[in-house]
Amino acid sequence: MCGIIGIIGQNAAAPLLLEGLKRLEYRGYDSAGIATLSGTGIDRRRAEGKLINLEGRLGEQPLDGTVGIGHTRWATHGVPSETNAHPHATSRLALVHNGIIENFQELRNELADTGAVFESETDTEVVVHLLTRYLEEGMSPAAAVATTLPRLEGAFAMTIIFAGEEDLMIGARRGSPLAVGYGDGEMYFGSDAMALAPLTQRISYLEEGDWAVATRGGVTVYDSANNPVERPIVQTALSGAMIGKGNYRHFMLKEIYEQPAVIGDTLHSMLNPANRTITLPPLPVDLATTPKITIIACGTAFYAGMVAKYWLEKVARLPVEIDIASEFRYREAPMPDGGLALFISQSGETADTLAALRYAKAQGQTILSVVNVPESSIARESDAVLPTLAGPEIGVASTKAFTTQLTALACLATAAARARGTIDAEREAELCVALAEVPGRAAEVLKHDERIEALAHGLVEARDVLYLGRGAAYPLALEGALKLKEISYIHAEGYAAGEMKHGPIALIDEGVPVIVIAPKDPLFEKTASNLQEVVARGGRVILLSDSEGVAHIEAQAKPESSIALPAVDPFVAPILYAIPVQLLAYHTAVLKGTDVDQPRNLAKSVTVE
Repeated sequence: MCGIIGIIGQNAAAPLLLEGLKRLEYRGYDSAGIATLSGTGIDRRRAEGKLINLEGRLGEQPLDGTVGIGHTRWATHGVPSETNAHPHATSRLALVHNGIIENFQELRNELADTGAVFESETDTEVVVHLLTRYLEEGMSPAAAVATTLPRLEGAFAMTIIFAGEEDLMIGARRGSPLAVGYGDGEMYFGSDAMALAPLTQRISYLEEGDWAVATRGGVTVYDSANNPVERPIVQTALSGAMIGKGNYRHFMLKEIYEQPAVIGDTLHSMLNPANRTITLPPLPVDLATTPKITIIACGTAFYAGMVAKYWLEKVARLPVEIDIASEFRYREAPMPDGGLALFISQSGETADTLAALRYAKAQGQTILSVVNVPESSIARESDAVLPTLAGPEIGVASTKAFTTQLTALACLATAAARARGTIDAEREAELCVALAEVPGRAAEVLKHDERIEALAHGLVEARDVLYLGRGAAYPLALEGALKLKEISYIHAEGYAAGEMKHGPIALIDEGVPVIVIAPKDPLFEKTASNLQEVVARGGRVILLSDSEGVAHIEAQAKPESSIALPAVDPFVAPILYAIPVQLLAYHTAVLKGTDVDQPRNLAKSVTVE
């Protein structure tokens, strides 16, 4: 959500800024812009819509200068338009901003009373005018920033350039991430390491309330009390090559096909195939005596947490409460002494999840996170981290991040069960063998791609689609419905199969496709019974099961189509069954001609409420 890049360099900044913004497209945006320092002061180009529009504008009207900032905007205050696009500027400075200034109306009224003229509908523009006022009063750029920041309420990451200051750029963060990149006689700011990957691999991350003054020679970081502080420089593993599409049509398809490899990478970090045991990173909590786990997440990560709840309660007999971060953070829930709070996030920067983490920490909980970005805010503020080794995920609709989250959580549940004595060494070994087989079985699932693409033709014209599942397959029904909604814009709902008779069965007719997720597990017969009820009412059923399950159901009812997935231990089935629902959504979206990697109104990393 909103991407920022800033460069104090030695070469033309505009082409590098544009390339950086392209690497940030995955975050979601509806307009974009670049500003540079030139001989005439501040010059900028902005455009509504995709970056190709901004690129065309720059082709017609190039920007000079070796110092500049760029931004992809996801609209909050004000509609998507060129006028509302960042950077916002006066003759004294230009600024890009990710976040929301909650007291912008109060500041806007104050500034308007003193003669400021506003051009946009955005909250960001008040920061530009406030800084400009302080500069006109004789403050230095750094003093103006130090005076402005305490007056802002809300969340922000921002980067600022100043007219006449060819060796200065200032960045600040509160609630939204901002990274500093170190080059050879150059310095950079970026929303994340992805933006800076081809420019530098030496990164430091500003902490909450930090602001930083950068020149070509280095950076000075100040905390919220304006005290100079040191922030460690880390070597990021990201590179420009890691984020290409290769021969795939979309990033989403590439990332679906990467799942056998990244599931394997995640497993290898915790599973010892020689002695068939799970070894977690050091945890500051004893899973054997933990009274309760509270799982908090948003979106797809929340559904991964729902699967983990089934695993932890059934296998490890460990009580679990799960909640959506945006609800939990305001509920002021009481939390148990000695409790473990588990937070799941692909980016590690999700605003609601991060706020919930801070509440749980204040309640004395031990914080464990499952994240894909080890340098992220959530990872840094956790007591321990279970990393998902998915690599960069560019497609907005999460795929490989979800299955690696499930993989990490399956390892956690297995380790917890062994620690609590609810499984013995023999069963742990069986679960480890089942987990070790998942990458190979996932590769087998991908061989059904053409078949799934053919089935997608039957969904393209649907107005509504239902997904059904029981037990750990229920969260997959929710996730499958979410994927279809996200990228094809078809209304879809996921239901616990046992709830069909409590209302949703009224929706069933020949125009409603029903995707049934039914691995051959102890709940299979129950799901099969629900499937027969759907078929009896003319529903168009697509069945996902294994060969035995498909044969059993086809002998009793006649689903429109079936896909026989590899037979696996029911414990690991959720990881495997996630893949066909991803492919079904993908191919449906492609057939509908939607923007698969950057669906409308969505952002990859939701860093504001």
